[in-house]
Amino acid sequence: MAGNKLVVLDALDVAKTQWYHFTAIVIAGMGFFTDAYDLFCISLVSKLLGRIYYTKPDLEKPGTLPPNVADAVNGVALCGTLAGQLFFGWLGDKLGRKKVYGITLVLMVVCSVGSGLSFGQSANGVITTLCFFRFWLGFGIGGDYPLSATIMSEYANKKTRGAFIAAVFAMQGFGILGGGFVALIVSSAFNNRYNPPAFQDNPEASLPSQSDYVWRMTLMFGALPALLTYYWRMKMPETARYTALVAKNAKQAAADMSKVLQMEIQAEKTKVERLAGEPSNTFGLFTKEFAKRHGLHLLGTTSTWFLLDIAFYSQNLFQKDIFSAIGWIPKAATMSALEEVFKIARAQTLIALCSTVPGYWFTVALIDYMGRFAIQLMGFFFMTVFMFALAIPYNHWTHNHLEFVVMYSLTFFFANFGPNATTFIVPAEIFPARLRSTCHGISAAAGKAGAIVGAFGFLYAAQNQDRNKVDAGYKPGIGVKNSLLVLGGINFLGMLFTLLVPESKGKSLEELTGENDEGEIETTEQINAAGGRTVQV
Repeated sequence: MAGNKLVVLDALDVAKTQWYHFTAIVIAGMGFFTDAYDLFCISLVSKLLGRIYYTKPDLEKPGTLPPNVADAVNGVALCGTLAGQLFFGWLGDKLGRKKVYGITLVLMVVCSVGSGLSFGQSANGVITTLCFFRFWLGFGIGGDYPLSATIMSEYANKKTRGAFIAAVFAMQGFGILGGGFVALIVSSAFNNRYNPPAFQDNPEASLPSQSDYVWRMTLMFGALPALLTYYWRMKMPETARYTALVAKNAKQAAADMSKVLQMEIQAEKTKVERLAGEPSNTFGLFTKEFAKRHGLHLLGTTSTWFLLDIAFYSQNLFQKDIFSAIGWIPKAATMSALEEVFKIARAQTLIALCSTVPGYWFTVALIDYMGRFAIQLMGFFFMTVFMFALAIPYNHWTHNHLEFVVMYSLTFFFANFGPNATTFIVPAEIFPARLRSTCHGISAAAGKAGAIVGAFGFLYAAQNQDRNKVDAGYKPGIGVKNSLLVLGGINFLGMLFTLLVPESKGKSLEELTGENDEGEIETTEQINAAGGRTVQV
């Protein structure tokens, strides 16, 4: 069986960690830095948008985004991301990873700038323009998921592949952190210059005209890292696995990887043509053969990502509401608009710095030792535990802010040292090269469907809480408490669906799919017998 392996792919599998690996991590990772920055920075400025455009003329209290507007502002980029994941995932398998890789960055640059320049003659006009650009921004972000994951998995060696893909995804943590730092710097700079009073002291002066610059500058900064990365993305060669196994161009694959690995690799045209005709390399996505070999795997990757993102995006997009509910962030009327942005950014930056970022890098360090399955199961388990620990004695935490923040931070830590990383990694490893980007895009789109459910669902719970304030039996924070209980149950379901996800640690991509071995196909029974955790299909 060893004699049937393509030399170019075997060379990639056994290659020592070298400079091109780190270059690929940075190039793909900066895309994810931008993705996270652009998706989550809206939560830093959404309250400011409400104060600028929806404060009532009587000035009794700071304005807030109406429910339908808040839905659109928070969810439209996620809708665009879902569409982009499906479209670019499919396109990456049809045209190649590299050919469409730069398009996603161009979309992100243009739409980040467009978001900051949103215009209109009324509040609704500005928000409509913002939502238009945010949708197409999300569309570009969506393409980055399957393309970055697939490129990194196809470049990596089998020994440290998990760490390399996880390192790309870990840049998401720095993107969240970067958004917080930018909001802190911009809001602090304008607040120190103009020093507006609290709303209740002087409603008009608490919202200076310069406040409009803060949200625009924060959103536009997302264009910078994407712009800086564009040239290097265009310099990357197409992956050898796509060129050899999908495009069937043995000569080009050998030439590209000879440069990358700095070694002479011979083209194997005859072997590539022979492998191309094998039944294991010809079935399509909507076939019985795919359903037999990978149906449960795709169900596992889509369901776990869907459930994970309900919890993860709910927490990230509405941290400010949770912190306000427990009193960690003061009421809006007690501070100026810019002070509010600063305090929201400070809270989210602390969470990212203390738990989100470390969680990602624990995954990078341990995934090729512990395996994907163990980390994902562990993460869902501890997220379930900490969600219930926050929700059940909720009234206790409203009087113990520091303890609440510590517990809440642990849910982020185990999300990232857990399923938020592994759901990104596994779909880039277990599907055939000709369907890899498509299947990753489908899995990621299922995740964004969960994010949309989480974002809108949590927002509905918060709105329902406000409506219940008139009820005699109302208790402060009941909407947040119920949301945390629901999220705990969702994380428990994530544990159960993780049982459908195979372990891919230490095996080459072709060992997992059977593409590189003529007549020899790794069944799930063989994977299990070899020590890989999987289910039989």
